Amino acid sequence: MKVVIINGQNHKGSTYRIGRILAEKIANAENIKEIFLPRDMDEFCYGCTQCFTKDEKLCPHYEKLEPLTKMMDEADVLIFTSPVYVYHVTGSLKAFLDHYGYRWMIHRPEESMFKKQAIAISTAAGGGMKSTCKDILDSCFFWGIGKTYKYGVAVRATKWQEVAENIREDIKKKTTKIAKKVKANYGKIKPSIKTKIFFNVVRKLQEQKAWNKADRDYWQEKGWADNKRPWKN
Repeated sequence: MKVVIINGQNHKGSTYRIGRILAEKIANAENIKEIFLPRDMDEFCYGCTQCFTKDEKLCPHYEKLEPLTKMMDEADVLIFTSPVYVYHVTGSLKAFLDHYGYRWMIHRPEESMFKKQAIAISTAAGGGMKSTCKDILDSCFFWGIGKTYKYGVAVRATKWQEVAENIREDIKKKTTKIAKKVKANYGKIKPSIKTKIFFNVVRKLQEQKAWNKADRDYWQEKGWADNKRPWKN
């Protein structure tokens, strides 16, 4: 399996370490790639709507995004890591996800996403992991990702070196459990009923002539406006 880790910060703290531990239980090191934010993408969405109304290639930041997009599209598993920043993801990760609004099912979802798996990982000294993971999983759902998992950890420390041994042992056990599920589901991914229902709602909307032409043309080209579905071969 190919894994891409999307790190919501540059430094390699507890959140990064957990993401890496999980990735190495899923795939060999040579099949693991990493994105660091803001190092690899340091731009905020301008809100110009070019990606929605015309073409994502018209985004002012397309050249920076394109290699990162390619990495994610080629991966089987996406691991998103973010420490809790005021009960949410880091600003860098939020800015990154903002650039992919055009890929939400309501617009032009990437077909390969429906057969992928994704894991949201978040840590904090105290709380906020649930809302932080939700920030990530919202995009995963609307991208159409077939299977998602979440893992929030209260590490009770600000540095990985200071994380207590009993917490580290629990991290090992939990990451092993998630890795087993990911490997067991590999090649068998099918979207949830919720995803299929939402997809069909959007399909009906795409039939309306007043709908965004760029989106409508995309759905027609894919055959999704008829009987084809992105999760079927």
